[in-house]
Amino acid sequence: MPLLTPGPPPNDGRSAVADHGGSATTAAAQNVVITDPQDATSATAAAAKAAPSVVTVYVTSGQSAGSGSGVVMSADGYVLTNNHVVTLDSSTDQATVQVTTSDGTLYDATVVGTDPTSDLAVIKLEGASGLTPATFADSSKVQVGDQAVAIGAPLGLSNTVTTGIVSALDRAVSTGSDQNTTVIDAIQTDAAINPGNSGGALVDAAGEVIGINSAIASVANQSSQEQQSGNIGVGFAIPSDTAQRVAQQIIQTGSATHALLGVSAQTAAEQGSEVGEGAKVAQVADGGPAAQAGIQVGDVITAVGSREISTATDLTAAVRSASPGQKVTLTVRRGSSTEQVDVTLGTASS
Repeated sequence: MPLLTPGPPPNDGRSAVADHGGSATTAAAQNVVITDPQDATSATAAAAKAAPSVVTVYVTSGQSAGSGSGVVMSADGYVLTNNHVVTLDSSTDQATVQVTTSDGTLYDATVVGTDPTSDLAVIKLEGASGLTPATFADSSKVQVGDQAVAIGAPLGLSNTVTTGIVSALDRAVSTGSDQNTTVIDAIQTDAAINPGNSGGALVDAAGEVIGINSAIASVANQSSQEQQSGNIGVGFAIPSDTAQRVAQQIIQTGSATHALLGVSAQTAAEQGSEVGEGAKVAQVADGGPAAQAGIQVGDVITAVGSREISTATDLTAAVRSASPGQKVTLTVRRGSSTEQVDVTLGTASS
């Protein structure tokens, strides 16, 4: 999602994500307050609970600048955000970071650690105390149709609240200029998400975080090949279970681990068809988890557990949503036969 940079919106080529620029001048931040409890909606209550835990993140490096959002993890100032926010879309690892909380207080911040694989990062506010940590929900219990409320700073407008529903789960989204940099196993929502919402909270009706807003779909202009920026009702958030796990690892060790299957794959499809039929194994790493389980080149993986796999991106997302050491059951098509293969996932090198 977008980082605000001076001048007209550049197109950085992110797939399914609009990382576009634009500057904004805003009034002082204001808290969300329920003034008429009897007529308040569930979105009002959710925003009132969660908004104090969402911050605006400002990032500068040389002549470049941007902004995004973040979610408070602890009272003493640990904040979860996106990697692409604090690195200005991977252009620097030496950025200066400042944060304003929901009440407008400004803090200097340092980057504790980043995890490009999941597009997550943790920063620490200097001298902070008494902040309001967000409450995280169990994202495995989220259902399609649940209410979803996005809170963040689109276009630099702090404490902005938009609402919608959970549109889909387990949505494999590939972002990055080379299509392989980051694959997130996302919650899809139609809550309005725009440039600057990156790193902010997607919360449920109880005001508990179910995801970290990270990407928005864009539509190419047929005449100019430029992408349409801004909300079109298709946004993506990193599930809270993954976000919490990665954040805690970064806080404790400065980095995060990810599950490893030990294969490279390509989408299997009938010749001339755009419909994926699974992930066809192109290479198997010697001694890796897949090799130890008997996976072979040419096998087509069609499911991980109960989750259907149609493309290679689906397989990557499914593996990355698991934890190192976790045992998973793959459905594998080999020739004309199909079998179940149990694999204990390894740990990917950082």
